[in-house]
Amino acid sequence: MSTQQQPVTVIGLGPMGRAMVSTLLGRGHEVTVWNRTASRADALVAGGAVLAPDPAAALTAHELVVLSLTDYEAMYRVLEPVSGSLAGRVIVNLSSDTPEKTREGARWIAGHGGVMIAGGLTVPPSGIGKPESSAFYSGPREEFEKHRPVLEALTRTDFRGEDPGLAALMYQIGMGMFWTSMLSFWQAVALAGAHGLKAADILPHASETMSVMPGFLGFYAERIDAGDHAGDVDRLAMGTASAEHVLHTMADAGLDTTLPETVTALFRRGMAAGHGGDSFSSLVELLRKAEPGR
Repeated sequence: MSTQQQPVTVIGLGPMGRAMVSTLLGRGHEVTVWNRTASRADALVAGGAVLAPDPAAALTAHELVVLSLTDYEAMYRVLEPVSGSLAGRVIVNLSSDTPEKTREGARWIAGHGGVMIAGGLTVPPSGIGKPESSAFYSGPREEFEKHRPVLEALTRTDFRGEDPGLAALMYQIGMGMFWTSMLSFWQAVALAGAHGLKAADILPHASETMSVMPGFLGFYAERIDAGDHAGDVDRLAMGTASAEHVLHTMADAGLDTTLPETVTALFRRGMAAGHGGDSFSSLVELLRKAEPGR
């Protein structure tokens, strides 16, 4: 690949930021970096990156600036003191936060003469530069298309539309499912351990259980979109009994029951709302609005 690639600035050199800089350097891009703890750039500078002395210099070094920060509060802490340097910059913000805070951030950057493209990386640092990895993006399409080649050096790109909050929305949907799924595995490991089994002992069964989930997701997604919660395949009453059995099994083993209690409480709310004869997919209707009193 030609070494004459578009130059880019990366602000934020945690594990993800460092992985991105290393990948961009390897693809022939000129990369300017800045991080509050400058020593994190040492290895990158040795590999060809240029360390900016301050955020203003980092912003003005190149048109394209990638932010790899914890959240939008971190963005403001770094950029507010140098907001005058945002004019003419295209900020690709890969910080994690809510869709609304992402929209607010895009408006703030636009108010200082810049353009923001929001991004949501769906992979850990080890996935940067891998062909199977992808990321969500949203914001002004023209700017996204202009800078797509740089972003695709990092991962495949999935552009979701001009609303900057859409990338954050898709990212948080995935994270919500990921954390809940992993917690369910930790709970399973704890239960197995209470009965003398190791995580490795239940891994095949756990993996097989997770492998059938796409079929369930597809089946219920179609029915939910059609507003069909008929209890012809499953009934909430049966699901509630099953959830309670799980809860009692955890309690009998002397385990923390926070997670199964929460699950069971939701099933019981569905029963109280009169959905006992409906599919347990009817619980989505409860989840569409906050529980009264909260």
